[in-house]
Amino acid sequence: MEERDILVFNDEEGQEIQLEILDYFEHDDEEYVMLATIDDDEDEDEDYEDEDYDETHDDEHDHDCDHEHDHDCDDCHCGSIEKDIYLMKVVIDGDEEKYVPVDEDKMDELIETINDLYNDDDDEE
Repeated sequence: MEERDILVFNDEEGQEIQLEILDYFEHDDEEYVMLATIDDDEDEDEDYEDEDYDETHDDEHDHDCDHEHDHDCDDCHCGSIEKDIYLMKVVIDGDEEKYVPVDEDKMDELIETINDLYNDDDDEE
């Protein structure tokens, strides 16, 4: 299993929130980070077995999940876990990275930057 970079924050009620670092990116010469929520039962989801799985599968089925089956991936839990995504500004303070919430008025620009980055990556493949 791949090691993940996890950050721990506290919400307004003092509850711990674990977020996984998905990617760093730059916008207007400033660094930002894209984070995703981590579910407590995420490990269970990775080991999820579809009860509708049938040994007679279509070898021509082209998808990105790690198993074979005779239905569309939209019908099972293979790699399609919804997560909340957070964007934060990265501020360097000495040797330490600090993560600052992004102003709402900047959010649309950042989302557009991320879409451009990922669409460019898709075009290169």
